[in-house]
Amino acid sequence: MEILRLINAEPGLRESDIAKRTAIPRPTVYRLMETLEELHLVTRSPSDERWRPTVHTRALTSGYRDDGGISAAALPHMTRLGRQILWPIDLVSFHDYAMLVRETTHNSSPFSIDVGMAGRLLPVTETAGGRAWLAWCPEEERDMILAGIEARSKEAGGMNFDRRAFGHILDRVRHLGLGFRVEGFRNHTMSLSAPIRAEGRILACLTIVWIASALDFETALDRYRGPLLETVAAIEADLAA
Repeated sequence: MEILRLINAEPGLRESDIAKRTAIPRPTVYRLMETLEELHLVTRSPSDERWRPTVHTRALTSGYRDDGGISAAALPHMTRLGRQILWPIDLVSFHDYAMLVRETTHNSSPFSIDVGMAGRLLPVTETAGGRAWLAWCPEEERDMILAGIEARSKEAGGMNFDRRAFGHILDRVRHLGLGFRVEGFRNHTMSLSAPIRAEGRILACLTIVWIASALDFETALDRYRGPLLETVAAIEADLAA
């Protein structure tokens, strides 16, 4: 139970981290983690070898963290979708005025050209996941995020952020039902992203990334919109179970 509480409070620990924080010998930690995994209480990410709680821990422990739950719920579905479409898939969520890559299938995708994506911070307004988040988060949250981005841009001496022009992008996102990126950030790829919701709020966004020269945007939209939304619906169902 001590280990479960620790992982709930700090999702993403490795065995060595758990051993240091609990003073439990590392070999014992290995055995305990294997047992907890067999009981479906924790899951280890294949992308970074870190342990996170599963949705089943809600009934057993307090201090449950949504970010750990969404990663555990999403990963099996991400893996299945990745095998189906072959392109890499990222699970991202808003963190400190950026989009944090919580999980990814880049390491297992035969078409990925961007490795080591887990844990990276991506720009909010220039990515499909960030745009999906802003399009469907509460208006007050959206205004706070955009105000913070504007302030940071000014402090860094960057270009003024055109909120009106960005509003048109969000209008198109809502019209498509998906976040999108076709140019600008990482011109060699394009992406589509859908929000994952629980209890009326966004927990994360699921993003498909493909090489721009291999597939035009309209073809990708027609081909992957359905599978992406179906995958998100399956993740949301698991979270609600």
